[in-house]
Order: sequence, then C-alpha cells, then structure tokens
Amino acid sequence: MKWIAAVLTTLLLAVGAFAQDGSTGAASPDVLSAPTPQIGHIYVPESSREQPAGFAHTTYVLRSIDGSKPGPISSAADEAALPGPDATTTSLETPQSLGCLYVKSPSYAGCVPHGLGGGGGGPSAGGYGAIAIVDAYDNPNAATDVTTFNAQWPLAATSFTKIYANGNGSCTTPPPNAGWALEESLDIEWAHVFAPNAAIILVEACSNSDTDLFYAEQVAFNYIATNFSTTGGQVSNSWQGGEFSGQIADDPLFADYHYIGGQGWKPPILAFASSGDGGYEGATTGYPSGNPWLISAGGTTVLRKTGTLAFSSESCWSGSGGGISTYETYSGSFTGGNTGSWADFQDPIYGQSARRTPDLSSDADGASGVFVYSGYNGGWFSVGGTSVSSPSLASIINRAGNKLGSIFLHAITGNNGFFNAQENDLLYSQLPTALAYKANFYDVTTGSNGTSAVKSYDTCTGVGTPRGLNGK
Repeated sequence: MKWIAAVLTTLLLAVGAFAQDGSTGAASPDVLSAPTPQIGHIYVPESSREQPAGFAHTTYVLRSIDGSKPGPISSAADEAALPGPDATTTSLETPQSLGCLYVKSPSYAGCVPHGLGGGGGGPSAGGYGAIAIVDAYDNPNAATDVTTFNAQWPLAATSFTKIYANGNGSCTTPPPNAGWALEESLDIEWAHVFAPNAAIILVEACSNSDTDLFYAEQVAFNYIATNFSTTGGQVSNSWQGGEFSGQIADDPLFADYHYIGGQGWKPPILAFASSGDGGYEGATTGYPSGNPWLISAGGTTVLRKTGTLAFSSESCWSGSGGGISTYETYSGSFTGGNTGSWADFQDPIYGQSARRTPDLSSDADGASGVFVYSGYNGGWFSVGGTSVSSPSLASIINRAGNKLGSIFLHAITGNNGFFNAQENDLLYSQLPTALAYKANFYDVTTGSNGTSAVKSYDTCTGVGTPRGLNGK
C-alpha cells in the first residue's frame, strides 16, 4: 500500500510512503518509520505531479514563503534561513557551499552559503567530455540562463549546446513549457557546477511522453558517443514515470553498451536518474530510476549550525524517492535489464532479489535547496527535489574522472568484454571497507522517507553522499 501525505502549514510538510516489502529472496533490512517532517513550505509545481501512464513528470520542488505558488526571489527576506531541529538551521545552498561539502575544492575560502549577494565562486577547474541533460519541451532561455547563473557566483563559462530530439517526427521544435523550462535551467546549471570543464548538452524531447523521452535518451547517448568518442561522459535524467510491464526491453537505452559496439565498446557513458520526491514507494519504484544500469539519485537535507552556518550534518530528506522494483527482479541469464551477475552490486545486502533505489544521494530538500536562474519564469528560484541530485551527482562523478560505463575490456578476453554496472559496483564495494567508506562517503543515519536512514545502505539515501572524489 502506498500513501503520500502532504500538509502545507507554517512549519510542516510531510511527504512519505509506506509499503510492505513485496520482493522475494533475502529478508529486507529496510526499517519502516514515519517520514521526517519537512521544514517550511514546499510547493510542488504542476510539472512535478504524477502523470498518466506513459508520461513522465519532473522531480523538483520549490520553497514557498507562504505556502502558495512561489515567484522569483526578490528580496533578502526571501532567502531567510528556515529553522531546523535542535541547534541547526537550513539555508539556500550555493555552488561554493556544496562544492566545499562534496568535492572539497581548495581553490576558494569558506564553506558556508552566502546567498545571492555573496558570490563565492565554486569548484576549481575539473571534469572531462560531456554531460548530456535529457528533458521534455523547450526552454527558449536555456543559453542565457546558464550564462546568468555563471556570472552570479562567478563560475567558469559553460560550453553549451542545445539539441532538439525531433528525429522521431513528433515535432519540429519542442513547444515551450514553464515547468520543464525551470527543470532544464536547474539541470544545465548544476551539471556545470562540479565539472566546469565538461561540455553541457541539453537534449529536448518533443513532449513528456515515454516515447519522446526515451527517443531523446538515445539522441543524448549517440551524441556523446559520436562527438566525445575519446572521453565519453554522463547523461542525467531529472524526471520519472511509473514502472510498467515491458520496461526491461527499454533498460538498454540507458546503458552505453547499446550504442558503442561498433566503436570497439568505447567511449564509456554513464546515466543518472532522479529517484523521485514522493518518499518510500514500497514494492515499486519510479522509472527510469529503477533501471539497474544507471545511478539512482536520492536526496538529503543539509543541516547547518545556527549562527555560523557551518556544516552540521546531512539527514534523509523525507521526500527522497526509494523503493523495490516490481519488474527489475533477479535473473540467472542476461536479459538486458533485471538484476543478475551483470548487476549484482546489491547482492551482499539483499541477496539475489529485486533492484532497490536509490544508489547515491546529495542535497535535495527544498528547505536546503539551491539557487536556480530561469529567465523564462522570471528570475531566481529556490529549488529542491531529486532533480537537484541527478545533475549534481553526474557532475561530481564526471569530476572524479574514473570514466566508468557498462563494458569491462581486458587483454585476456581479446579486448572483448562483459557487461556490468561498473559505477554501482564501485560505490557499493566500499560499504564493508574499514577505511575507504568513511573517507569517501558521508553515511546518513538520521531521518526517514518512510524507511529509516541507517548505517551503510538504506532505501532513502543509498550508500550515502559524496565526500571528495576518491571511490566515485
């Protein structure tokens, strides 16, 4: 049974879901609990609300001062910090503050958010290849948005390209859409923050139908394979729909092996997808988030010390999507999807059972959200949701530079290889280590999205959040 409760009051918005573990195999260690109350007002835009079967929604939320539909940030009061539990507070995060938190760049001073007036820069030069963003509809202001965003902090200029995924005949030019335009601004701006050397490619689908978005996914992978053939990159998807019968056949669209066989199984390309903003979903998960080839991006709340705004802790964000796939179950023979020997990164936790989400997390709570500039919507916004996590994590892993995909080539095999989920293999392999896990990740152990955050892996924050670039 799934439920999502939303109560917009002055101090509380609770979002969560409960369900029994409907999987087979090893007993689930997931601990059901009440979702952690959110602080302040969170507004869910129309584009982020559940859509009919066969259509996807965005995965961002907005912080609202009074619970109504928020407009652009227009005053210092709009940026005011909201009170958190105990002696902590939440604040709008910036490229500087999250850069310091997640990648520990040494090129700038200070690790606290300073707001729109504070500047402060961001991570130093880093990154490679390209990060492609797949979204629906057109953002007419995309190029100027990222320029405005970069100038604000300031950040390095972005190598930016926009592509219409119209080759399937669904449209000539995707029509503009305000909700998806803000999503696209968020994605291109925060994909740039942690890997400023990576080119940003915005691929716009004709609509938010699965048909058009899955076609756009192919355009994104093929563009990187063709134009960044020596480096590869990442593809970020800040959207999701529900699971559906037959999705296994679509899983390879999110894996590089589907595209690069004719090029000697190179370059490596890795996909990311938001885990969703509705809390724990029980015996289902969003799609493509549950696809085992990609990194499912969950969300946290960043808590800071009152007064100094120094980092205090990260907690499970109550809206962070998580769940157990209905269709991505264990298989003993290769199917192109499912879990199995090619995607066995969760076997040490759950045994040979269904795929769980998320895998890795970063800041996503609307109360500790990030600044996004959307000219089509009128200016600066405070944005949260796992739409922040997906491009941010893609950017952090791009910066780490391990260039992992789904093909392992080796001289012993004559440079033929086996398909495997390499990035997830790396992330999960560090969980039992005595030193690497503590050094490379922040283990989130407080809060709940409907399942409690616990030590090591959980279905709210995955393996945790990044600390530095090692092990990514």
